[in-house]
Amino acid sequence: MKDICHDLKAECEALDAIVAPLSDQDWNLLTPFIGWTVKYEIAHLAYWDMAAKLAATDAEAFKKLIESMFATETAYDDSQRELRQAEPAYIMEYWRRERQGLIDALAACAPKDRIPWVGPTMSARSKATARMMETWAHGQDVADTLKIKREPTDRLRHVAHIGVTTFGWSHVNRGLDVPQTPVRVELAGPSGDLWTWGPEGAAEHVSGPAQDFCLVVVQRRHLEDTALEVKGDTARNWMLIAQAFAGPPVTGPQPGVRAW
Repeated sequence: MKDICHDLKAECEALDAIVAPLSDQDWNLLTPFIGWTVKYEIAHLAYWDMAAKLAATDAEAFKKLIESMFATETAYDDSQRELRQAEPAYIMEYWRRERQGLIDALAACAPKDRIPWVGPTMSARSKATARMMETWAHGQDVADTLKIKREPTDRLRHVAHIGVTTFGWSHVNRGLDVPQTPVRVELAGPSGDLWTWGPEGAAEHVSGPAQDFCLVVVQRRHLEDTALEVKGDTARNWMLIAQAFAGPPVTGPQPGVRAW
C-alpha cells in the first residue's frame, strides 16, 4: 500500500497547489464538468475522501452514512450542500484533514483488505486507486477551467489501469454485451516506459500517450482530440463509451469541446 498511498498523497497535493492560491471569484468559476464550479469540484472530493476514510475505519458508521444519503430523493444533495456552500478556506481545511485521514487509514490496510462502498466491497488497493483516479479527473476539470497545462506523471499508471479494467463495466453499464474480442493496450508513460495490458499480437489495439488514454477513460477528452491510435471496431467503440468511474452511464465531451 505504500506506493499507491504515496501517489495518492502526491496527486492531492498537486491539486491543492493549484486551488489554494485562488481568489473567491476563481473558486466560483464554472468548470467544463456538468456545470460544477471549482468550489463544487473540491467539495465533492473532500466529502468522498471523508466517506472513504469512514469506510476504511468504521464500517458501521459508513453504512449509516450511505443509508441516510439515499433515504429520500433529495438526501444525497442535502448531505453535501453545507460543504459545497462553505467558504473556500473551510473547504480546504476539511479536504486536507479528510484526505490525510483517508491516506493514513489505507496505509494501515493490507492491499487485499475488503472495504465497504456504495456498491460491492473494494480491496484497499482498489479504493486508493479509485480515489487517485477521482482526484486526477476532477483536477483536470479545474486545470481546464484555469487553462493550466499539467505535466503528466507516472502516477497516471493507476488511472490507466482502472481505465483498462473497466472495459467490461463500460459496456454492462450501458446494457451492452461485453465484447469477447481481446484488445491490446500499449501506452507511453511520461517517463518513457511502455505500459501494456492485454495479449500480445491481438488484432485490435489502443496505443499512444498514457495521458491521452486517461483523459478519454475519465471522459475529459473525446477520442478525436487525442493522439491515440485505435485499431478495430471493438477497440474504437470502447474508447467512445469508456467510463472509468462508477455511476450511471455518462457521455463524455463531443469532439473539440474540451480541446485546447
